[in-house]
Amino acid sequence: MSSRKLFEIGGVLTAVVLVAFGVAAIIIGSNGRSTVTDELSQQKITGTPDMTPTNITAEVKQAGLDPAKTPIPSCSVAGKKVDNATDARCFAQYMNVHALEATGGLVYSEMPRYATADGKGTNDPKAATQVNGKPVDNPARTIWINETALSTALNSSYMADQTALFGIVVGIALLLAGLGFGILAIGGALRNREGGGAPAAKAAEAPAAPAASA
Repeated sequence: MSSRKLFEIGGVLTAVVLVAFGVAAIIIGSNGRSTVTDELSQQKITGTPDMTPTNITAEVKQAGLDPAKTPIPSCSVAGKKVDNATDARCFAQYMNVHALEATGGLVYSEMPRYATADGKGTNDPKAATQVNGKPVDNPARTIWINETALSTALNSSYMADQTALFGIVVGIALLLAGLGFGILAIGGALRNREGGGAPAAKAAEAPAAPAASA
């Protein structure tokens, strides 16, 4: 078998592999996005009325926080069923604002560990509120932990959706590349077969050169 023939077969096989990987990537990515949507729908999450930029800004001011220093979302999910990754990420952003309102604008690392009667909290277990001889944990910290856990889950769904979307895009690129590669490989093979005997035929038809005279 000639090297040209091997190249032709190799080109076709490469095209088949690219198309197969492209189709597989599209299917897997589509299934991934569908799973994210189904899982979010099962949670039955609906945005609260304050989940608009205008309403949450007014709420932040009412809580005594500075809107300029608070991450106000630009999206809106008020009264909306959260059943897709984009809305899930938006809902998580509003949850973060709600947590800041509850903690006075402090994140977990800025809050004291234990609760006190005056509500300021302390890191000294002896100065903390005691229950059965043990210091009581700061409830504001617990709020932040719960918010972080839930918002992380929602943000993870967004990341999974975007990863699946990237897989679909890559799959389409592989599919198109495979089809193009196959067309080029098959087209080149056909051209070689059609023109395979032409040079020999032209050589046979060419008139013989006249003999040189003495």
